Amino acid sequence: QVRLVESGGGLVQPGGSLRLSCAASGSIFSMYNMGWYRQAPGKQRELVATISSGGTTNYADSVKGRFTISRDNPKNTVYLQMNSLKPEDTAVYYCKAERVDGRYAYWGQGTQVTVSS
Repeated sequence: QVRLVESGGGLVQPGGSLRLSCAASGSIFSMYNMGWYRQAPGKQRELVATISSGGTTNYADSVKGRFTISRDNPKNTVYLQMNSLKPEDTAVYYCKAERVDGRYAYWGQGTQVTVSS
């Protein structure tokens, strides 16, 4: 069992930055591929960025060049640095952990990000 706790969301003006954190507990963090997803009102949850256990990253086209995902294995934490934020980035952001063998996946409770002037 893995428990994920997101933090760092909030209200920011267009063009601003936020850094989300996801702290994991309960298992060996390095055995998990990690990801950030988001869900805007009335829309389906969508992938934002992923980082493998080995550090390989992948991004949605809509955030490439603006967002950066990273992980700190000793701290059991994954981050999402979000720059040049746009109103369309407004959503609840969720952290996901998936074991490298694909057998288990866990979600955090989400953190709200609102981009508005």
